Amino acid sequence: MTESASGRRKRAIVSGGLGVIGRNLVDHLSADDDWEIIALSRRAANFESRATYIPIDLLDPADARRALGGLTDIEYIFHAAYQEQARPADQVSVNLALLANLVGAAEAASPALRRVILYEGAKYYGVHLGPFTTPAREDDPRHMPPNFYYDQEDWLKANSIGKSWDYGVLRPDVVCGFAVGSPMSLIMVLAVYAAISKELGLPLRFPGTPDCYGRLAQVTDAALLARASAWAATSAPSNQAYNVTNGDLFRWNQIWPRLAQMFDMDVGAQQTIRLTEFMADKAPVWQRVVKKHGLIDTPYEAAAAWGFGDFVFRCDFDVISSTTKLRQAGFSDMEDSEAMFARHFAELRRRKIIP
Repeated sequence: MTESASGRRKRAIVSGGLGVIGRNLVDHLSADDDWEIIALSRRAANFESRATYIPIDLLDPADARRALGGLTDIEYIFHAAYQEQARPADQVSVNLALLANLVGAAEAASPALRRVILYEGAKYYGVHLGPFTTPAREDDPRHMPPNFYYDQEDWLKANSIGKSWDYGVLRPDVVCGFAVGSPMSLIMVLAVYAAISKELGLPLRFPGTPDCYGRLAQVTDAALLARASAWAATSAPSNQAYNVTNGDLFRWNQIWPRLAQMFDMDVGAQQTIRLTEFMADKAPVWQRVVKKHGLIDTPYEAAAAWGFGDFVFRCDFDVISSTTKLRQAGFSDMEDSEAMFARHFAELRRRKIIP
């Protein structure tokens, strides 16, 4: 990593500090004495961290200025905050406001600001709309808007002109890491689904569509993304976007039996269900699992985002992003996805989140 302009610790803000991207980035940077981290979130952190967690409402410009006004030497912003909205227009306005209010307050307080890192995803290429050109490249044409990623990236491009700071964009896909209460944590979806299935005496069945079961898929390890984030902030060329995935591909029908082994379960035949419907009444089963195994009492509504699981397991087309640009620019880390799943499930057991 490069040193900060002052030669002291590099000071950074991480928004969305309790989400699957933000929390794992905070943990990674906090383990490095070269970094001093200010983590922002709507909820207070319920765990110890070397980072300073600040509760903030980034939708309120006055609250953003209040919370960040004293941070006069921030050099980097990692923007991982996100709010889901039902209406596409609200999705744009709300998430653009999160970014604009954060950067506006930070640059007003800190003349040292050097770079803003924005996180996007495969929705940039239209994965939420249906099949898209694969492997997706960073310079692929945009789909018909609205898409809040476009508005955020365009805002950074326009507002960095003539400023002391520039920006970078990272586009991971299905980020996998520890985070409770995150709206996009596939690890928790898989782990809680397996624990409940096992408690009910069921085999582990793939709950998505038959087509999705055989399609090529990709994921991004949160730890790998954290390393890529530090690189993007301190070493990457400015004003560029990069796809970031583990670098391998898999088919769910190939990896599913191995996932079942990780939970000591039999594999059942694929059976399409909507997790949002079929898991809606399983809170008593989850509580039974928690009590039986002496787990941390994670509220069922915060344990797994079933809607996100339905989205991932109903992609009836290949989902592939090219990472050539990233590797040519200098970041070459890769991750074996099967080993990644095993590591994250072991970590959940260590934390006593799952049996």
